[in-house]
Amino acid sequence: MKLRIKGDSLRLRVTPSEMSRLLQSGRIEETIHFGLESEAKLTYALMMLAAQDGGIALRHLPHEIAVTIPPNLAHAWADGEQVGIYGAVDTGAGQLEIAVEKDFACLDKNDTGNEDTYPNPNQGVVC
Repeated sequence: MKLRIKGDSLRLRVTPSEMSRLLQSGRIEETIHFGLESEAKLTYALMMLAAQDGGIALRHLPHEIAVTIPPNLAHAWADGEQVGIYGAVDTGAGQLEIAVEKDFACLDKNDTGNEDTYPNPNQGVVC
């Protein structure tokens, strides 16, 4: 899973194998370590939350951020042509835009760089 943070926006990109794990276990996560101390890390996760109504939401704990989506949205997204799930949450200091998207193959990379990605819908399109 890839994480991109820019200003007040957060984007996760999910590969097909990660999507399968999400649907089976209800949660996928990655951790980035910033130093030798045990607390010098950030875990970012995507999880299905059955009790959640509506759309996308965010949980923040010390050293962890978790984007949450209801199971019905996750299954519809996984099984359909929909690129992603989008929303915003109020942070008290404004809106945090959230995008959770399928990780598509890059058109300018070799096969090694495109392992475990969704087929790019623009593959073969002439500019």
